[in-house]
Amino acid sequence: MKKVSNILTRKGSSVIAIDGSTTVLDALRLMSDKNIGSVVITEGGEYAGLLTERDYARKVILQGKSSLETQVREIMSTGLPRVLPDNSVETCMHIMSESNLRYLPVFQADNLCGIISISDVVTETILSHEETIEHLKSYIQS
Repeated sequence: MKKVSNILTRKGSSVIAIDGSTTVLDALRLMSDKNIGSVVITEGGEYAGLLTERDYARKVILQGKSSLETQVREIMSTGLPRVLPDNSVETCMHIMSESNLRYLPVFQADNLCGIISISDVVTETILSHEETIEHLKSYIQS
């Protein structure tokens, strides 16, 4: 059974983080430059939440707020479920599906050690299935 640690090993565990006082526009520029759909928000150097493209669409655009004046702390997602490196990919898929989430923070003790996306979970599932298929082919041919 594949685990979150497999995802972090494959994609890396580095996270892009910005301070909660950063403007939404600056955060969006960073996300565009890095080709990412979420960014970690910190307050006093500690994890405070995530800013996602969905947060922007629903909490800025639809509410008529200014991307130039709104700080990310005003619209970030907080209270997201946390997963551990030892959690299974299937557990993450269940959490994401049940909670309609696209990103989950990964914590080891109280330290943020990565972010996984629904795309990461799907990719890991596909790789696992391909691995199983290869094992079955190898078994059949021997």
